[in-house]
Amino acid sequence: MSNFVLSQAELQQIVTIAKQAGNAIMDVYAQTDLQVEIKQDDSPVTAADIASHNVIIKGLTSHFADIPVMSEEDANISWATRKQWQTYWLIDPLDGTKEFIKRNGEFTVNIALIHQGQAIAGVVYAPVLGKCYSGIVGNGAWLEHNGQISRLDISQRSILPIPVVVGSRSHISPDVAAYLHTVGEHQMLSVGSSLKFCMVAEGQADVYPRLGLTSEWDTAAAQAVLESAGGVVVEYPALTPLQYNQKENILNPYFIAASAAWFER
Repeated sequence: MSNFVLSQAELQQIVTIAKQAGNAIMDVYAQTDLQVEIKQDDSPVTAADIASHNVIIKGLTSHFADIPVMSEEDANISWATRKQWQTYWLIDPLDGTKEFIKRNGEFTVNIALIHQGQAIAGVVYAPVLGKCYSGIVGNGAWLEHNGQISRLDISQRSILPIPVVVGSRSHISPDVAAYLHTVGEHQMLSVGSSLKFCMVAEGQADVYPRLGLTSEWDTAAAQAVLESAGGVVVEYPALTPLQYNQKENILNPYFIAASAAWFER
């Protein structure tokens, strides 16, 4: 891979764009009459998804005009075009639309920079929680919360005596149940959206096994944050790096996101 790197100043620009998108989401969140539509893939979409998308597209095209963008809300880009991309933005304007509709606050704005198949930088912003995670792989990861910025580094973290597994708020699939059987005694935490990766990056959980369908925009930004913090995201069971833009469809394989120590136990 070439040494293409996002600068710290450029990362802060992405943080600003993510926060602006979060403000647009919260404008809709405050409304009492929330209109929900169902897309062709049976997933819900709201005015907040579209508002956030528009803010992010405007911000990225004004500051990074030479880098193409793929968004969940504008994903009709041919493989013939997309496979030529060496570098592009991959965004989920509102990750956790179901959580948004439930009004539980567990939704995020996800903005990732992909270069040669790798998520090299990412921002995950949870507007209700007031948490903004950001990272540049190789340069570090940070959490901004209530105006305070702290460094995220789990590279030397040991597994908790009783491992903490983070998962989806929906039911545990048979594949995840089988994986958890191999883990043995553990504590299970549930949270929505890409916050599952972020809990591992914060050291609040040891592992996030996702043995079910996700799309590439669901994971890229948070993978970049976790790997910037010293974590690992690999396909399962192959244990090879989870990559992007390698095929026509945008579905991820099964994967495990964890601290590095998890794979050494």
